[in-house]
Amino acid sequence: MLRHKNLVLVGLFAIAMAYLESAVVVYLRGMYGIVDLVRDTNFIVDVYTYIEIGREAATLIMLVMIGLIAGNTWQKKISFSILAFGVWDIFYYIWLYVFIQWPKSIFEWDILFLIPLPWWGPVIAPVLISLLLIAFAYLLIIETKIKITSFDWIIYSASIIIILYTFMEDSLKSLISGGSNLNEIRPTDYNWIIFLVAYLSLIIISVKVFYSGRNS
Repeated sequence: MLRHKNLVLVGLFAIAMAYLESAVVVYLRGMYGIVDLVRDTNFIVDVYTYIEIGREAATLIMLVMIGLIAGNTWQKKISFSILAFGVWDIFYYIWLYVFIQWPKSIFEWDILFLIPLPWWGPVIAPVLISLLLIAFAYLLIIETKIKITSFDWIIYSASIIIILYTFMEDSLKSLISGGSNLNEIRPTDYNWIIFLVAYLSLIIISVKVFYSGRNS
């Protein structure tokens, strides 16, 4: 009973937090005159840049903290944090659409994160990841037995790294090629092939983990 109550409370926390996060982004867009993210965004460092990076770090800390509070074992603590992240990320876009009718399309580019480099990706990509995180976290919360092998961890780690690469691909290529001005980087094509390969790998390995746990 407590488990289901905490599911609801963590979900409500994440939805409220998403409202706050979306409101801040609306203010930032108005302050910097941003209508089209790709065209209007300027990464020139000013005092607000450091505040924004701090806000992103604080967001992650809050999502971790709610999991630590809600869970009574380490598995559930981590699971509630993952659940909160997934719900927060999806409702972030829902609230943005309510406030400013953005994104107009699920394939619009968005700046996903600034730590440690600017992340770019179509809106549908983080939403797909969040849906998977919610399902994965829920199963971890309701299941007491799971079996994760070293091979499973390798697949999880590799898939996550690949997905992160798709978001930071342009920034990383600029750094590797000797470019130092990340302000001028703008996304062009998203690497859907390797994203989908990594995403499907996460689904397949998760099915294996939970199926093995139930039958062990």
